[in-house]
This record gives sequence, structure tokens and C-alpha cells, in this order.
Amino acid sequence: MTPEPAPLLYTYRRCPYAMRARMALLQAGVAFDAFEIVLRDKPAEMLALSPKGTVPVLRLPSGLVLEQSLDIMRWAFLETGDTEGCWARAQSAANLALLAACDGGFKHHLDRYKYPERFDGVGSKAHHREQAVDVLLKPLDTQLQSTGQLGGHAPCATDIAIFPFVRQFAAVEPGWFEQLPLPALKGWLGGWLSHALFNTAMTQLPANRTTAFPTV
Repeated sequence: MTPEPAPLLYTYRRCPYAMRARMALLQAGVAFDAFEIVLRDKPAEMLALSPKGTVPVLRLPSGLVLEQSLDIMRWAFLETGDTEGCWARAQSAANLALLAACDGGFKHHLDRYKYPERFDGVGSKAHHREQAVDVLLKPLDTQLQSTGQLGGHAPCATDIAIFPFVRQFAAVEPGWFEQLPLPALKGWLGGWLSHALFNTAMTQLPANRTTAFPTV
């Protein structure tokens, strides 16, 4: 009997949305193939599946296509029974509010902070930097002071979903970020930066070809 093909993830190593999808698939123990795209030469096969042209895109063996990172995360954890409660613990009101802030106001300000040249007449880089701190980083630090992880005793899907964006923010001006009085947040970020799950998710793949993604 021919084995069922693995899910195929179209991805881009540095994209935070694709990063959260890879981390969730790895955390859930889902074996998958990955296709590292080149932004200026997106594969026709991916565009046929998802004309929006952004990653991540996951093609399941059934033919179903998931085009949003959170849908991929949900599928990964629920497909494997969510045995560790990684998805279930992400569904608290506090975690859902943090995720909404991350993907909403924080991402809005992060883009204008990181790429000010793309957004003329929408406020200064410093303004968006401060707004991003207020929208997400301060409430995230407050939550982490009592739990260490957003999942409580262990990380949950919300930690995985938010981490890539906080990482991106911290990397814009590392010296300035280090001066922020947010010790719980910085400890959490440092833990994830050295985590085996993140390091595996950032494995460098050959571009423009399908590769079996390594496991943690």
C-alpha cells in the first residue's frame, strides 16, 4: 500500500506567520514537507492553491488547503488530539485577548516601526514603537509575571503564536528593547530564542524545492 503523502507547507523562513505555523506543526508532532519559497519567484503551484500569494499555505493530503497561520495551528493541534492541551489552554479569555492584540494593533504598529519608509504620513517611528509597547508588550509582561508562560505551567499555542512577532519587534533596536522595564517579557523571549522548538523551526532549507522538515 502506498503511504499517504505528508502535508506540504509553503513557507518562508523569516516570516513570523510561517514561523508560528512551523512551530505548531513541530510541537504537535506532525510530520510535514516544506517548500521554502523565494519571494520574488513564488511557485505557480502555491499560487494555484492560494492566489493571495502569502505564506504560510498548508496543503493537506485530502486536498484541503489552509491559508491562514492560525488555521494551520488549530489543525495541527486538533489533528493530533491536543494531548498536552496546547490548543485548549490557548482558549482562555486572557490569551485570546493577547492574540487579538498581537495580530491587530501590535502588528499595525510593528510594521510602521520596522518599515517606516513604507508608510508615509502615518506618525513617527518612535510613536509606533511606543504604541506597540502599550498595545501588547506591557499587558504581555503583566500576564507573564504570574505564569511564566501563557499556558500556565507549560507553553500553549498563544505563546507560539505571539513569540515570532515579539522577536521581530525586539530585533529592530535591540539596545533600546533591552532598556524596557519588562523583565518577565524579556525572560520569556530569551527562553523561546534558545528553545529547541524555535531552533528546529528555523532550520535553513534549500529554496524552491520540497524538503522533509526535520523533527525536534
